Amino acid sequence: MKDLPCLALAATVWTYWTCVGAMIVRVRRRTRKLAGIVPSQPVEQLMWIVWVPLVAAWMSLPYVAAGAAAPPWGLPAWAHAAPLGALRWAAAGVGVACLLASIECWHRMGRSWRMAVAPDEKTELITTGLYGYVRHPIYALSIALMLCTAIVAPTLPVAAMAVIHIGLMNYKARNEERFLSMRDGATYRRYMQRTGRFLPRLHAAGSDSAP
Repeated sequence: MKDLPCLALAATVWTYWTCVGAMIVRVRRRTRKLAGIVPSQPVEQLMWIVWVPLVAAWMSLPYVAAGAAAPPWGLPAWAHAAPLGALRWAAAGVGVACLLASIECWHRMGRSWRMAVAPDEKTELITTGLYGYVRHPIYALSIALMLCTAIVAPTLPVAAMAVIHIGLMNYKARNEERFLSMRDGATYRRYMQRTGRFLPRLHAAGSDSAP
């Protein structure tokens, strides 16, 4: 019998990346170009080489763990113990919450959503909703969903994938901050001063007017 928490988490991850795929198609149809979809920066092109297979692994490994008989691909015996079983179900539920919050962030970004830095396009700086508290809520939620994946499917391949993913998200966020600091100047630097990268700052955050 396949492990139900793993199947639930796998369905969440598949839904997440299906939504991303739909947004990529929408941007491509609207702009008729690949700017903001396929990276133009050399540093993001290198990240892309790692990112594409990582996404494929993320969509596959929880499902593999659900049915594999033994480690390293299958779940260890202790993952089925009573306290951990409840924790894994809770993590699967948090994963769904991360998906729903990501959808809200994508909707808030609207036409400004891009997969990659697009130097040739002028996109709006969003500072409302979760963006009023953290600069990269989509990346923060992606990291949280990956951590949920590691809890629900505690295998060595998933743990390795999680470490790579978190490192990529942190590097990509820093790269975007450098770009936006140059593009939007003082407006973005003020925004950085009152928001955290992935977690809110301790003081209350307001919202700037978008340039």
